[in-house]
Amino acid sequence: MIEDKNQKKTALSDLGEFGLIEHLTAQFECSHPSTLKGVGDDAAVLDNLNKVTVVTTDLLIENVHFDLAYMPLKHLGYKAVVVNLSDVYAMNATPTQITVSIAVSNRFPLESLEELYAGIHLACRQYKVDMVGGDTTSSEKGLIISVTAIGEADKDEVVYRSGAKTTDLVVVSGDLGGAYLGLQILEREKQVFLVNPNNQPDLEPYAYLVQRQLKPEARQDIKLLLKQLDVKPTAMIDISDGLSSEIKHICKQSGLGAVLYENKIPIDPLVLTTSEEFQMHPLTAALNGGEDYELLFTIPVKDHDKIKGNPNLTVIGYMSDQHEQAFLHSKADELIPLTAQGWNAFG
Repeated sequence: MIEDKNQKKTALSDLGEFGLIEHLTAQFECSHPSTLKGVGDDAAVLDNLNKVTVVTTDLLIENVHFDLAYMPLKHLGYKAVVVNLSDVYAMNATPTQITVSIAVSNRFPLESLEELYAGIHLACRQYKVDMVGGDTTSSEKGLIISVTAIGEADKDEVVYRSGAKTTDLVVVSGDLGGAYLGLQILEREKQVFLVNPNNQPDLEPYAYLVQRQLKPEARQDIKLLLKQLDVKPTAMIDISDGLSSEIKHICKQSGLGAVLYENKIPIDPLVLTTSEEFQMHPLTAALNGGEDYELLFTIPVKDHDKIKGNPNLTVIGYMSDQHEQAFLHSKADELIPLTAQGWNAFG
């Protein structure tokens, strides 16, 4: 974490826990009618009327999920929110509120946390969600962030991983592999910097890939797009741990198999050229990289014409009756079993 040594630093002990919470959350305002009470009481109060509520939580730990050597705190705050909202969108629901809890060591002054919360605030504005609570405490080592996202949907709109049917088409939004290549670039430049701190990296040629890693976006547009196209997914998941892992989750929960076509998987041209630099097959990044936060879903084959040609969506395969077995149909016309080699928190 690069700091300006001349910048004034405010010790967190000067504010105390409740003073810190009040200071960091002063800029957050509530806009959802379902938020009856946000920050400032013992608990938030929500009223979702006749809708169902979806809840998801994610934990980010310094030096496990992020490295402050190249992750700006403002970007970290933004990303911590986005990765949770992505899970809400993967349920075909709309996020409405979040809570944010942090554990922080005394190496972080108030000004650093202000940067973190500026990113959280930006994400709340961008995705129109209310920040309604959380907690702060001390940490002996580094920074820990826990975000809980709350969303709502009509009961008949919610999509689970378990709803896929045989012959359903497998569809993905956006393109894959960029976030993983962005991470490889940042790690490479970090090693160069450690050897020569005067060497400033030129990341401009890799701007798209670095942004996919440091400032990802959740696909809030897909729910509305599918509704406009009159298409309801039968199963859905977000791609946080890699395409291979996610399709196997759908297979397991739905009790089906899947076949994905190598030549159909959407890969950005910059992923292709950067993979060559790292002597890596671009398919490795797309299948196993993770953190793309695109949506992977299945639709009835009868809806193919409704999405055909849409630049946001790509049909990459189909669901089969082979119980929980997922395969890649290679360009060489071979069926290769897919294994879950994406992110493993305990690996």
